[in-house]
Amino acid sequence: MKVLANDGISKSGIDALEKGGFEVISVKVAQSQLENYINQHNIDAIIVRSATQVRQELIEACPSIKLIGRAGVGLDNIDVAYAEDNGLHVINTPEASSSSVAELVFAHLLGSVRFLHSSNREMPLEGDTRFKELKKAYARGTELRGKTIGILGFGKIGQEVAKIAIGLGMKVLATDNEIPSAPITLEFFNGQKITFTIATVDKEELLKESDFITLHTPAQDDYIITASEIERMKDGVGIINTSRGGILHEVDLVKALENGKVQFAGLDVYETEPTPAVQLLMNPEISLTPHIGAGTNEAQERIGIELANQIIELLG
Repeated sequence: MKVLANDGISKSGIDALEKGGFEVISVKVAQSQLENYINQHNIDAIIVRSATQVRQELIEACPSIKLIGRAGVGLDNIDVAYAEDNGLHVINTPEASSSSVAELVFAHLLGSVRFLHSSNREMPLEGDTRFKELKKAYARGTELRGKTIGILGFGKIGQEVAKIAIGLGMKVLATDNEIPSAPITLEFFNGQKITFTIATVDKEELLKESDFITLHTPAQDDYIITASEIERMKDGVGIINTSRGGILHEVDLVKALENGKVQFAGLDVYETEPTPAVQLLMNPEISLTPHIGAGTNEAQERIGIELANQIIELLG
């Protein structure tokens, strides 16, 4: 059987699939050429990330496809219901990248409360001529210990965020329509571990009480954070979005940054990827990364192996 890893897969994933008797093709096929390529090469399974779209039209036109794999969590670029209704397997890797995304949340958060995103722009330009002024400007940082983080969406990634927050001495509030509570287990270097049970709260309490808010929901039909929600947050709140573009209203965010309601934001995802709005890219109060939440070597290894194991089990 042939597997097309159109957006790539780790070597460990390729090795596992080949050991299981599959032929892995890891060329990048343009979206417009995908139908012809799949049919010409009689592809049995396709693995994608967020770039490749697997919509109803493609599924209809490619009868050889038996499985669609998403190297990540979200499935919004795949017509899942249609695929499953027509007998295709749709798989993803909901746990493999959780730690990587959670760590990126705190990369943005730790950097922002100490102004690293701004000072790293200023120091190369003026560090030798305005050192004392820059020191004064950036010497009013904030510690995370004792502060409250609000986790909006308490699935696997949200729970990993909670683990790091607890380790830093933060208070944790979480909200989720489907999860009333979750056990959070911290494992330490010496083999010891401790488990906390965190009960979720309603969204209004989270908005009102959190010093920082991080978003971890699936793709939505509409925004979940707009000017209305921002108005109910604490003055000087920080907002992090490493989840999906289109759940945080970017125009409302920029206005809130300009009027001081929001102190800073950290963004890894954008409404208009791959061309984020210029007003975001140029805003000095936003810490920016180019959708790299799952982009660690360790996460890609776990994703590749997890996908390979599922494909071998389902199609082998």
